[in-house]
Amino acid sequence: MKVFNTFAALLLVILCQISCKEETMKGDFYGQEFEVSRKATKTSAAYDALSATDSIQTQMVGEITEVCQSKGCWMKVKLESNDEVFVRFKDYGFFVPKDAAGKKVAMNGAAFLEEMSVEDQKHFAEDEGASEDEIAQITTPKKTLRFEADGVLIAN
Repeated sequence: MKVFNTFAALLLVILCQISCKEETMKGDFYGQEFEVSRKATKTSAAYDALSATDSIQTQMVGEITEVCQSKGCWMKVKLESNDEVFVRFKDYGFFVPKDAAGKKVAMNGAAFLEEMSVEDQKHFAEDEGASEDEIAQITTPKKTLRFEADGVLIAN
């Protein structure tokens, strides 16, 4: 019986270590380095309680769908909830590689809502390389999920 209890206890310790390990993401940091929290959100739930004047310090994880092709000065990130977040970098202090689309990313910073003007939408559409017809179709402001990152980690 003592052997069985020892074996069961050892098995429990091993299983706990396996399941309790935090998923570590390896890659390249841009901006400030940070520890990716186990509580980093993968959905847009952080935005649910925000009004247009609020922000919340948090971490988010998603997949980069687009990057500014001029400098790498912004990116769009798709979350598991299929929502897209528009990300800029704090104080224009760093940029990300222009070929980062399709890679997993962890971001540290402030989540907030913004109503983007028609002018800004057209400017970003130009940065993306949109056609004149696509740009002309932008006629109304839109609410966007925004994130100001002080650091990002792009997976290798």
